[in-house]
Amino acid sequence: MVTLLTAVGFMAALGLLLALVLVLANQRLYVYEDPRIDQVEDLLPKANCGACGEAGCRTFAELLVKGEVEPGKCTVNAKATNQRIADFLGVALGSGERRVARLACAGGAHVARQRARYAGLASCRAAALVSGGGKGCAWGCLGLGDCVAVCTFGALSLDAHGLPVVDESRCTACGDCVDVCPKDLFSLHPLSHRLWVACKSRDAGDEAEHECEVVCTACGRCAQDSPEGLIRIENNLAVIDYSRNALASTVAIERCPTGAIVWLEPDGRVLKGRDARRVVRKGALPIA
Repeated sequence: MVTLLTAVGFMAALGLLLALVLVLANQRLYVYEDPRIDQVEDLLPKANCGACGEAGCRTFAELLVKGEVEPGKCTVNAKATNQRIADFLGVALGSGERRVARLACAGGAHVARQRARYAGLASCRAAALVSGGGKGCAWGCLGLGDCVAVCTFGALSLDAHGLPVVDESRCTACGDCVDVCPKDLFSLHPLSHRLWVACKSRDAGDEAEHECEVVCTACGRCAQDSPEGLIRIENNLAVIDYSRNALASTVAIERCPTGAIVWLEPDGRVLKGRDARRVVRKGALPIA
């Protein structure tokens, strides 16, 4: 009986000691978290897309409460919701321009040659490991849809020629398509970047055009017709200096013979210049 009481007393004392240790540890290690963070996070889209430049909505909410960023930097949220956040925190709304993914290739199966038939896992990354995927243009889109598969926002689809199409209204600039493309054809751009080179080939002239009918041939006409410094030819490819984006206009696309440089309209239309070759072919080019 004495032994039992001793054991019970010991366990009770030990329990009290451990409870005291936990209380002291909680007081010592407690980190205060502003309750407004949860309230602000509830007003964010919870997409964790990274369009704001942060790791996720929680991190963005913490920075908002600290006053280190402005609500308008979240370009996925509705403006009215961002205004609610601004009013709640008593800060300025601020602004941020939406960014979207852009594809630097227009070489669908109807205009770009396939040099070998790939048979294997339906994945661009897998195909790229087998002699580059079999496409004549070593820089071209392989069209197997890895980008479509990773896009959790439904912003990407493949057109009839196996070329990815970005739905700007759904794109959150999360960057998943940028990471997954084995040809590095995707990049994130502000919506104001309407002048676009839909090509990444480093071949020039007839050699490039033999593999793809809409390739940039490095003819330099776009650079000649544009304000000085807006466009340059680098490694046989037209490159746009977006720090001069205010100078961009449709003038640059007018004399492009292949239509490799285009103007992207807000409604989704892709405009080519007057001298661009008109593509009427519907079917895929034969494997050569």
